[in-house]
Amino acid sequence: MPSSQFWIIFKEKLERVAEIVVAIIVGFIIAGIMMWLGGYDPIAAYIAMFEYSFSLTDPYYIAMTLSFAAPVMLTAITFAVGVRAGLFNIGAEGQLYMGALGAIIVASWSLPGPLYLPLAMIIGSLMGAAWGLIAGVLKVYRGVNEVVSTIMLNWIAFWIVEYARVYVYPNPIDASKTISMPPAGRLPILIKGTELSASFIVSLVFVGIAFYLLWYMVLGYEIRATGLNPSAARYGGINPKKTMLWAFIIGGIAAGLAGVCEIAGRPPSYAITTGLSNLVGLGFDGITVSLLGANHPLGIIPAAIFIGALSSGARGMQIVTNVPLEMVKAVQGIIIIALAVPGIVRLIRSKIFRREVKVV
Repeated sequence: MPSSQFWIIFKEKLERVAEIVVAIIVGFIIAGIMMWLGGYDPIAAYIAMFEYSFSLTDPYYIAMTLSFAAPVMLTAITFAVGVRAGLFNIGAEGQLYMGALGAIIVASWSLPGPLYLPLAMIIGSLMGAAWGLIAGVLKVYRGVNEVVSTIMLNWIAFWIVEYARVYVYPNPIDASKTISMPPAGRLPILIKGTELSASFIVSLVFVGIAFYLLWYMVLGYEIRATGLNPSAARYGGINPKKTMLWAFIIGGIAAGLAGVCEIAGRPPSYAITTGLSNLVGLGFDGITVSLLGANHPLGIIPAAIFIGALSSGARGMQIVTNVPLEMVKAVQGIIIIALAVPGIVRLIRSKIFRREVKVV
């Protein structure tokens, strides 16, 4: 690589890092002002947040941060693969719900113990992929905007899974959740007494696979070429319709697997809870993680850990400084919005300047 090209790429990367740092600072300042106006000490709240996220004296807090990072790593891959294909796939939320339902369906079967986990992962991933493929088919063959279709499919999935929770797979002992994944089908806990399970390892492995697929396999090259310029990709012998469908399938597999891991690897319930409360928002958080990680699998890992730290640290803000839950959620929202803005601006800019070519 010529030195001039190296410095151009280095400058671009440095600018992106600077954008993220500035966004983090701005987000924390705005959220701090809001807490101060509400009568709370923002400095003490932030200290508590970081102590409950990255405490070096107690591994429990770091473990909780990593446990919250695991599912959003996978839902971030859903969005990132879509962006690489020129799509704005925000359907990870619904695909995650369907993956979780797939795990519960498997949990309802009478199987030999060793079969529960692999079957749950297969069925859940396939259900997530199938749910994503619906939006893909509508996009490719009917020209339906993927933003509209995925939003609608998210809500359809929500109510299908909630119906199944109440009427098909209710827990006879606890009506607030479905039946639980049998112990034989649960992912092992990595640190006793925490919620950190092998789901974090599963997420890291899948992110690594996604990286290899996008940058070292023919399909990944076709996905990225289609996203950059569908017309040029078609001229080079690539079928944009096919690559877009593959992007939806891969994204659906990632989100479906995230749903399975939340059921098989999240104590103590190992189930879907009332109103899907243990699942809601994980798909949308993945969008923030992907944007923060520049829609790159390797960038998604630290971005997911940072977002996981916000979730883990929220407990510290409540316990130590008595900041109410509503204020904590607002603080998280402001920081996440600030982090997402640079990525959204960059994405919109690329959409504006990319030549609009109809897939035929």
